[in-house]
Amino acid sequence: MSTRKRRFGDRYDGRLLRTVEPYSTIGCFIMKKSNEANNAYMDSIEITEIEKYIRQKRAEGMPGLGMLHIFIAAYVRLVSQMPHLNRFVAGQRLYHHYHVDVTMIVKQDMSTSGVESSIKVRFEKTDTLYDVYRKIDEAVKAVKAQKEGNADVAAKILSKAPRLAVAFAMGALKFLDYFGLMPKVLIDTSIFHASLFVTDLGSVGIKPVVHHLYNFGHIPMFLSFGIKRRAYEVQPDGSVAERKYVDFTVTVDDRITDGFYLAQCIKYLRSYMRYPQQLEKPPETVVEDIE
Repeated sequence: MSTRKRRFGDRYDGRLLRTVEPYSTIGCFIMKKSNEANNAYMDSIEITEIEKYIRQKRAEGMPGLGMLHIFIAAYVRLVSQMPHLNRFVAGQRLYHHYHVDVTMIVKQDMSTSGVESSIKVRFEKTDTLYDVYRKIDEAVKAVKAQKEGNADVAAKILSKAPRLAVAFAMGALKFLDYFGLMPKVLIDTSIFHASLFVTDLGSVGIKPVVHHLYNFGHIPMFLSFGIKRRAYEVQPDGSVAERKYVDFTVTVDDRITDGFYLAQCIKYLRSYMRYPQQLEKPPETVVEDIE
């Protein structure tokens, strides 16, 4: 978490960026909603070595370790070095998140009738793969034990109210959020106020989707990855080798930074994914965002 003191204009969940370029400021008025600023990127990761690494770590006492943990640990490390990625837009202003909050959906059981629960896990920029594994494991066990999270309870209550009451409540929340006045307890429990929304579609056996961003809340990035696939590739010596890949898509809010910066983020992400050993130790330095 940033050690900077909270100043006028800052929010509970982020500090106002006061020295951004003029175009970044105006862009928040040109593209008023997150879904108007969607940029989608599709790529794949070769996972032959990653799978070996995962098997090794499972044997060393990390049962259940999988691609989800590697993706999130790589993202957390990426944010520590490329801080623009942890920005968000609220009230047509640009902010930087104090924490790294990741939202995901957990099914109680893998069936069409299985109940879905939402969780939001908080990470620090210095977290390692071991920290990420532990925090996700604790959060999943907690939500499965209590069956419903706070966000799920709130959604159930609203779903039973008259539609005009729901529309009024949502309008009031958006109004408060615009001015940074939404109560801290609501921001802390809201799955729509986070750094990243991630979905593991490989666990249900399908390819990743290109997901939209939500106009409620301020999640600036959506990561989706799918089922493992095999490909047969011709090698330099003329032989044919089998390779395994995982496809992924990233949808990002175009207002948080420029395209060149985001391209560099993808390169770093691929490096962290390809060599997850880098994620076992905290980063040597954490790069801070501008004032």
